[in-house]
Amino acid sequence: MRIPLFHVDAFAGRPFRGNPAAVCFLDSWLDEAMLRKVAAENNLPETAFLVTSTSGYELRWFTPTCEVRLCGHATLAAAYILLNVTQKQKDSVCFTTKYSGMLTVRKDGEYLLMDFPALIPRPCTAPPALEQALGLPQNAKVSDVLEADETYYVVVQSPDAVRSLCPDFSQLATLHPFTVAATAKGVDADFISRYFAPSYGVPEDAVTGSSHCALAPYWTKHLGKSQLHALQVSERGGELWCEATGTRVLLKGKAVLTLKGSLMI
Repeated sequence: MRIPLFHVDAFAGRPFRGNPAAVCFLDSWLDEAMLRKVAAENNLPETAFLVTSTSGYELRWFTPTCEVRLCGHATLAAAYILLNVTQKQKDSVCFTTKYSGMLTVRKDGEYLLMDFPALIPRPCTAPPALEQALGLPQNAKVSDVLEADETYYVVVQSPDAVRSLCPDFSQLATLHPFTVAATAKGVDADFISRYFAPSYGVPEDAVTGSSHCALAPYWTKHLGKSQLHALQVSERGGELWCEATGTRVLLKGKAVLTLKGSLMI
């Protein structure tokens, strides 16, 4: 079996920035064990698998170790291939997902605009080891700890503290099934963040679209503006433009193709 395979750097305008994802086009669904093997072989933070459907495409996402319920950067990568490589005549694409309903992506000038479900973060009691596991600087002040869709969101008063985090990934992994994001009001952007999911095979994610489904509603409320510029300050770095619209979040970003080939099974 020959599977068309693409590698895309998402939420970036040039190669080797943003978050890399693999995009695989299937004639029909492989069994879940094989999907995991293909994702592990790709060894990128996420692999997007697509199968043609009557409304567009069915879409699933796998890290090198497991399936996830929602993934932004691999959705952006899949849409980039469809709308800029294989079906350039189209302006939008619709994805049917297993856990997150219908997702649409459309061209917006040189960007792609994704329509995702909003995840409203709620205040919660932080696990005792959370701040220590994040490696917060001693002088860092935490404003809020919230939870949405099995992710803890730690809001820190200083953006420098977010950039200076030294997480203990083994400790963070003990919080499974929860992942952790840290965020602060930005200087060069409206807000910044970092995201960690070591128990899912992704110690630090370079740019995380799904976390912005919760970050956008939070910062919209606290900054008093609906259109936001966000930076994820990982080593590779990436940027998004976000708009919270009630039950939905619009996420806009760029992407770039880095590899085109096929996988033989």
